[in-house]
Amino acid sequence: MTTTLGAFVLGTPDPPALADFYRSLLGWQEVEREPGWVRLRAPDRERPGLSFQLETDHIPPAWPQRPGDQQMQAHLDLQVDDLEAETERACALGARLQEYQPEDDVRVLRDPHGHPFCLFLPGA
Repeated sequence: MTTTLGAFVLGTPDPPALADFYRSLLGWQEVEREPGWVRLRAPDRERPGLSFQLETDHIPPAWPQRPGDQQMQAHLDLQVDDLEAETERACALGARLQEYQPEDDVRVLRDPHGHPFCLFLPGA
């Protein structure tokens, strides 16, 4: 028996809008779109993908984490070749750079619906 990661799924109040953000950021292809579900994949491979499902009551997590607030349960780490240029590009697409940055070679951002994600350089 083999187990393979098929996709990482983000809950969001607007799956098509958030999928459009990540499609532009990653350069991935959209392979499925319904009102409450969108799936992306890299152009050169089938899996793993990145999917977006409707969650009308989505509450973005706190960053940095604070007791009593919605906690981050997962985030995406995205490797980049140029940290500053890709941070600027992500922000131009709608991401928000977070004030608290725990490391010099990593940038913590939030996507347009509040999910934290990190950009990092190879070797970081």
